[in-house]
Amino acid sequence: MIVPVGLVLPVVPVAAGIFDTQVLKHVMMAGPIVKLVLLLLVGFSVVSWAIIFLKMRLFRGIERNQAAFARAFGEGKSLAALYEMAEKEEKSPITEVFRAGYIELTRIQRERGEAAQGGKSAPFPVDNVSRAMYKTTHEQVGSMEDLLPFLATTGSATPFIGLFGTVWGIMNAFSGIATTGNATLATVAPGIAEALVATAAGLAAAIPSVMAYNYFLNRIRMIHTRIDSFTAEFINFLQRKVEKG
Repeated sequence: MIVPVGLVLPVVPVAAGIFDTQVLKHVMMAGPIVKLVLLLLVGFSVVSWAIIFLKMRLFRGIERNQAAFARAFGEGKSLAALYEMAEKEEKSPITEVFRAGYIELTRIQRERGEAAQGGKSAPFPVDNVSRAMYKTTHEQVGSMEDLLPFLATTGSATPFIGLFGTVWGIMNAFSGIATTGNATLATVAPGIAEALVATAAGLAAAIPSVMAYNYFLNRIRMIHTRIDSFTAEFINFLQRKVEKG
């Protein structure tokens, strides 16, 4: 192919390939401490991404089930039908909270029936149902927050682990200069590049973890708010039913 004079062909793909090869070369030539740092950062990153995919799947299922159950409750289905739905469908925080309230409600009704047979009468303890539901709410929120502290730890610790590898690599670079007595760019560059690879690895592990941690906390907050609203609606429903006798 004839290239016109003054026309420069793009070399970005070739340069990118050379850059990738050089990065791999620096990793392979790194000292044992820097390799250990990189291995540790890769471990943090792999576990973090596993948690991220696991939580994404969990929250998609929760929100799908939560929407269906809240819609069934809004349509005015009986409590027995809702309980049967909660037992058959995939478990989610809102169905578990409803189950806790329904079980407490049936227990109270059974005890009141026994008391009525004995000639005793007592006010309906709606607060007992409320406490049972709120207790289960806190348990479900705690369950959704499982493994999230690891993301927070990864986001806060891995940049400093990478920085440790960076400092160590730079120390080795200057140590090489002191040994050889040669301070040219060709002498310094490999050690500096080795050090900066550790910094990049630390940031690559930290950034997705921090973003995912904040995202999941916001999802949990939204689910918690929806459960609290459902609990308030359920308690109001019981109070109206008690007032009607």
